[in-house]
Amino acid sequence: MYKVSEFSALTGLSKETLRYYAEVELLEPVFTDPSNQYRYYDDGSYLLALLLGKLRGFGLSIQEMKTVMNDQSFNNLEKLLLDKRKNIEAEIEELRAKIEDINEFIESGKESDE
Repeated sequence: MYKVSEFSALTGLSKETLRYYAEVELLEPVFTDPSNQYRYYDDGSYLLALLLGKLRGFGLSIQEMKTVMNDQSFNNLEKLLLDKRKNIEAEIEELRAKIEDINEFIESGKESDE
């Protein structure tokens, strides 16, 4: 079993993030000592924490991560990630279009200076 500080160092999730994940029932400690309220995590928690860190890095919302965690078979994980990838690709295209608009605007300003 790992104390919060040990678990934080092990997973790369901050203590604040771990507290928040427990608060929203996303990753709860496996044991809370009633005498001092210290929270403890185990090896199963470690794997879930790594998954959550990865999902957060992919830009999933807390609600999306809860959906993944509640689906213990992870059947919907691939669809969720494919949808996320599609949204990111659309954002990239929008940003490329904005860059092109900026470039055209800059060029049109140069032409009027001549």
